[in-house]
Amino acid sequence: MRNCKLVLSYDGSDFAGWQVQPDAPTIQGALATAIGRLTGEKVLPQGSGRTDAGVHALAQVASFSTDSPIPAGNMLIALNDILPPSIRVLEVAEVAAEFHARKSARAKSYRYRIWRGAICPPFLARYVWHYPYPLDQNAMEQAAHLLIGEHDFTSFAAVDPETDAPESSKVRTIFSSAWEREGDEFVYTVRGSGFLHHMVRNLVGTFILLGKRTLKPDDITRILAARNRSTAGATAPAKGLYLVSVEY
Repeated sequence: MRNCKLVLSYDGSDFAGWQVQPDAPTIQGALATAIGRLTGEKVLPQGSGRTDAGVHALAQVASFSTDSPIPAGNMLIALNDILPPSIRVLEVAEVAAEFHARKSARAKSYRYRIWRGAICPPFLARYVWHYPYPLDQNAMEQAAHLLIGEHDFTSFAAVDPETDAPESSKVRTIFSSAWEREGDEFVYTVRGSGFLHHMVRNLVGTFILLGKRTLKPDDITRILAARNRSTAGATAPAKGLYLVSVEY
């Protein structure tokens, strides 16, 4: 058996997220179908994590085992011939048997894009959150660094009955967290050891409350300490979120 690692980029707009679901198009499902057509094997590729419906990826990582002798370079070409144009395989590599896309991951980076201009260009509407209303961007920038370090992120995690056991840890380490203005976009970039369900989108929704001056920057520390989802802001729309990279 060979263990293969894939790096994928995808537009998540028309998919019900990463994880395969009955009667719904998913990234994992499309990839499994493509691998099956190519190798004749029934394979369920494992991703570094589950991106939600509508979330995009610049470099998602997946792994799967196969008996197929098809060289990595040929596999890349063939998979892209089979997959829909909204999913592209950027790299295929044979890796050690113990490599696992999710279990071996050491850090991930996400980016969230907010369009601040009065009019959002139609060709960007599926890929940014259009928010033209007044925001105190300085307060949002000031608060971002308060997330750096090891924290319990229960307040920023959606309840996920499939994966949440009572004893499951919500502690994660954030290595960097920053907002930056890029032309008409206000962009949040965060890198951490791992992320909980809806965590980045819930962080962005809370930062919006800071921008609206409903909250103050120091409230981030209070919300973290509360470990209660109801203390944080609403979940930001999926379409502005991108999985940027996964580190091993």
